[in-house]
Amino acid sequence: MQLYIDGAWTPGRDTIAVENPATGETVGHCAAGTAADVDAAVAAARAAFDGWAATPFAERRAALDRLHGALAARAGELADTIARELGTPLKVATRVQVGLPLTVLRGYADSAPQPDEEIGHSLVVREPVGVVGAITPWNYPLHQVVAKLAPAVLAGCTVVLKPSELTPLVAGLLFEAVHAAGFPPGVLNLVTGTGPVVGQAIAAHPGVDMVSFTGSTAVGRGVAHAAADRIARVALELGGKSANIVLADADVARAVKVGVGNAFLNSGQTCTAWTRMLVHRDAYDRAVALAAEAAAGYTAGDPFDPATRLGPLVSAAQRDRVRGHIARAEADGARLVSGGLDAPVPGRGHYVAGTVFADVDPGSALAQEEVFGPVLAIMPFDTDDEAVAIANHSRYGLAGGVWSADPDRALAVARRLRTGAVDVNGAAFNPLAPFGGYKQSGLGRELGPHGLAEFQQLKAIQR
Repeated sequence: MQLYIDGAWTPGRDTIAVENPATGETVGHCAAGTAADVDAAVAAARAAFDGWAATPFAERRAALDRLHGALAARAGELADTIARELGTPLKVATRVQVGLPLTVLRGYADSAPQPDEEIGHSLVVREPVGVVGAITPWNYPLHQVVAKLAPAVLAGCTVVLKPSELTPLVAGLLFEAVHAAGFPPGVLNLVTGTGPVVGQAIAAHPGVDMVSFTGSTAVGRGVAHAAADRIARVALELGGKSANIVLADADVARAVKVGVGNAFLNSGQTCTAWTRMLVHRDAYDRAVALAAEAAAGYTAGDPFDPATRLGPLVSAAQRDRVRGHIARAEADGARLVSGGLDAPVPGRGHYVAGTVFADVDPGSALAQEEVFGPVLAIMPFDTDDEAVAIANHSRYGLAGGVWSADPDRALAVARRLRTGAVDVNGAAFNPLAPFGGYKQSGLGRELGPHGLAEFQQLKAIQR
């Protein structure tokens, strides 16, 4: 897989092997980009910016429509590629990893033009922010790219993308579709490579007007520092430690079943995962038993086996990191009720069994640190106020859930949570609603009209 700069495929000086985490086998290679490649891509994006910004909104929207068609025609290949380079079970890769970004792209392709605003004697207009550097993670390697590229180009920006070197192959397929869709040269550019080389070069580049980053809070902090030196705009979608609150009057069986599924989605490698389950004490023992039973049903195995519900973690390093969290939780006194370090998993590949701990101390590492693996922490509470206090006792604030038979009570609790999104009684994710976090979960919003606004500047013209 090569670089894509100024409308053409370009070989890199070296390559990076891409591993299948279910087998350890190499499934492809991507170019190892350099700072010089970033320079070339930014120059191409800068040269294309004025023309693309001046392109009518309807034509930019039509380009996204063509891109959607090209991707939809290859949906099966996209899902297969994600299953191989990330290990997501094929069913989930098809429905979520590919289905969600297609929905997001469709939404932007169908967007209505945004009229100028009249405020008093001022005309307020929206203009593209400029050249965008997009740095995306490995856990949702197509969705996170589309969530940035689609609104950026619709706003009139040009883009230099660096996907994760762990899962770059699906980005190569995306850019084949970009080429087929006929975007002008330089509007969308792809530079694969490592974070310390390519990511750092993008974040610190004087020709990049905005950096949009999704990944860990630690790396996001470094991206923000690099961009701050030149006062560049930054959008950050970072980590989470989301709480799923099961109130006393909730449907406990449904809340636990959905909660475990949410925590284990994508092998727990989801920033919005409800990794803390808070249960009213009256229902606590029942909830723990139900969670253990549900977790036992998450069969780990080959992503292409229809019986598999839990794929591998993305790498050996990630597997070892998650196992370290499990070992520490046991040492800290949490009660293991399912899974754990000795649970059976496939003999090869980077697997960790779906794991549930009960009686977790709200201040412990398991309750405070983002594990990014299939590990659920359950803890009791006695009052709604206590549940809110435990949920908010986190440096993160990305997502969460609330369950109650009383919609007004659930909404009242949801309003008190310091987090960017809350699902009430298992309500579905809405790709048109703003997505992002409070506190160390990030800055800015993605998706829908609010995601488009991130890539726009406002100008007031007094008349």
